[in-house]
Amino acid sequence: MAETESNCSAHQCTRHDDDESRTRAAMKDIWDGHCAAASRQDVMLDSKALRTMKKSEKPEILAMLPALKEMRVLELGAGIGRCTGYLAERAQHVTSVDFVEQFVEKNRQINGVQHPNITFVCSDAMKLDYEENSFDIVFSNWLLMYISDAELEELTKRILRWVRVGGHVFFHECCFRQSGDFPGGASNLPTKYRDPKQYHHVFETTCYESSASSGAFRYELDFSRSVGPYLQVNNNLYQMCWSWSKVLVEKKAQSNGDSYDSQSMRRFLDQEEYSVNAIQCYEKMFGKNYVSTGGLETTAEFVPMLHLQRGEKVLDVGSGLGGCSLYMAENYGVDVVGLDLSTNMVHIALARAVNCSAGSVLYEVSDITKRQFPDESFDVIYSRDTLQYVPGKAEVIKKFFRWLKPGGRILISELCYGEGEWSDSFKTHVEQRHLATHSVKQYEQILCDAGFADVVADDRSRRFCERETKRASVERSELVKEFGEKDYEDLVTKWKANIEWINAGEQCWGVFFGRKLLAKTGLVNGS
Repeated sequence: MAETESNCSAHQCTRHDDDESRTRAAMKDIWDGHCAAASRQDVMLDSKALRTMKKSEKPEILAMLPALKEMRVLELGAGIGRCTGYLAERAQHVTSVDFVEQFVEKNRQINGVQHPNITFVCSDAMKLDYEENSFDIVFSNWLLMYISDAELEELTKRILRWVRVGGHVFFHECCFRQSGDFPGGASNLPTKYRDPKQYHHVFETTCYESSASSGAFRYELDFSRSVGPYLQVNNNLYQMCWSWSKVLVEKKAQSNGDSYDSQSMRRFLDQEEYSVNAIQCYEKMFGKNYVSTGGLETTAEFVPMLHLQRGEKVLDVGSGLGGCSLYMAENYGVDVVGLDLSTNMVHIALARAVNCSAGSVLYEVSDITKRQFPDESFDVIYSRDTLQYVPGKAEVIKKFFRWLKPGGRILISELCYGEGEWSDSFKTHVEQRHLATHSVKQYEQILCDAGFADVVADDRSRRFCERETKRASVERSELVKEFGEKDYEDLVTKWKANIEWINAGEQCWGVFFGRKLLAKTGLVNGS
């Protein structure tokens, strides 16, 4: 019986491999026929979209890459080399791969002479084989949507071996959207538009034991985000980029639940604090698109303090379901980058941002302790009830200062530690929620030490309690009926505990504001 089952399994595997081979062969025939001329319009399959976006799409994507100096780059699905020249100008060496011969030759003609540091390879990505640690960066643009789920898992494992520890894997893909047709009408291409969560799952669950060294390795997310030009041209938030790093799986991190790890924290947020069911329950308390105190009421109170001007750039740290980001974009015409560690939050926010009527809102999943932006990228940094989860607060605030333009403003609200002695219940709460915050006075000093001027540190605990006592008293039977006993106990009961800890002086709600001085005059915006 066992032998029969084994033979059946082998037969099914062989049949599956044959199906994928036939699919790949058919896809190659389509590309060969459709793109024989190997022009840029053919590669994009949509010349109008190319003309509109080529000035901004490629620079934005490539600007997300880390510094390439002295790097060995593997470029998968290179096409005719839209990105190859840029990579070769900056990297030590580029291995440029595509499985369509006409594309490889066109790429060679365009980039080969002026960039002798390029090796051109004509091969299916699934047939490549490189030694461990062969590359510093693996880059692909519109490749993974042409391979099956099984191939995606296999290629993800191979790439993890090929890239060095600390190296990066960067890819840009068209994800799930309402229409399943490929842009330009080439629906005969066997594309696979995946839910962004699937890419997160595949990469986060990939791990391997190294044969060349002791230890296991995995991916750690740097960030995933929408690509701006696609939003601006056709309101498409599902053209997305991912950046992952290869890291050693630390035994300490595996065994010690107290050590901070962004992947573990994301898992805690998505599975416990902000599960989909929990998010819906929070919304019941705070209003649509909000999961923090005061909901829209608090947003309408805070945002005018920032004196936003149309066209300004805003970073919303801990953007959640996007309520604040959408409010600022729609009412003030600003461009917002909403950043959150929870994939549940970001993917719900993505779906809701499609109908934003003014300004633009891009969302990304990333860890603020590791995320980097160029200096002076934003006019405003805004964060609501998020940073209490973030360790190393002083260093994060210093990054915020660098990221702000001269004259920029910052506004943060956070549940802080009070001056009272901690009860056992509050100690347990701090431990279970992985809280890492400060007192209001300490927070004020951190902002001043980072360089902010006109710092205001306001303990608004009374306002918090007045506003939230009513919300925490939502009819129990109503919430239990809709969300279940467990989520009621986890969310509403613990939210009432927040109010009790504030009344006991163990916790407080702080609101903080600061400005970055104008470089030459010493003045600040709005003065």
